[in-house]
Amino acid sequence: MRPQVVAHRGASHDNAEHTLGAYIAALDAGAEALECDVRLTADGHLVCVHDRDLRRTASTRGLVSTMELADLDQLDFASWKNPWADLDEERPERDTDLDKVLTLRKLLETVADYDRHVEIAIETKHPTRYGGLVERRVVDMLKHFGWDRPGSPARVMSFSFTALQRVERMAPDVPLVMLVEKAHHWPMLRRAIGPDWIVGPGIEELTEHKKLGRRIAAAGHDLHVWTVNTPEQLALCQDLGVKAVITDRPAYMLELLGV
Repeated sequence: MRPQVVAHRGASHDNAEHTLGAYIAALDAGAEALECDVRLTADGHLVCVHDRDLRRTASTRGLVSTMELADLDQLDFASWKNPWADLDEERPERDTDLDKVLTLRKLLETVADYDRHVEIAIETKHPTRYGGLVERRVVDMLKHFGWDRPGSPARVMSFSFTALQRVERMAPDVPLVMLVEKAHHWPMLRRAIGPDWIVGPGIEELTEHKKLGRRIAAAGHDLHVWTVNTPEQLALCQDLGVKAVITDRPAYMLELLGV
């Protein structure tokens, strides 16, 4: 069985990551799941932003955690990807809502309203000044959509074991993905994580440490691997029986898989 193709921050190879435009492009390309990182604003909204500060993706100073949603909504989260776009006189008029900060609620609404089944992988970022409140808000949002039950299209990911424990206590039916940054973390994590937890190693670690993927699979855990962007990386994942590949290039991965 081929792996599920998950759009990493949307179709982020060609579009500004975490924007609605990137996610719509991923859906149009046929992505079977979307991946997002979430952070909590000063007024309690979950927004899809990877970095704690705004310099890279919004070209301004400031921390996501110290700003309110209304302030973030005034920023351009897309121009950094193609800073010369405004010089193209033949460029079609673009809906600016596609380039603004994206709330988790809006992304989940997009998934829920789409005309085919789409899954969502939500990564909580740590450390953060709000600690466990992030997971509480994520679970509250999933419950609002009825996605805390068996068969939910949503799963929660984190590099933080403690964060996933919080989610498990609040919503035991939501699938969990333990992200693995380094291969040498696996022996300790193997003893700690639940038997049904999914494990998410990076493709570089799988490539460098040839036995890692098989050891994870032998322990009974499905693998969801990030960030898979080349034919060679995809072939390795297929050889390991990986269940999901998280990619910046969903259209390309689907083409390679013959979909």
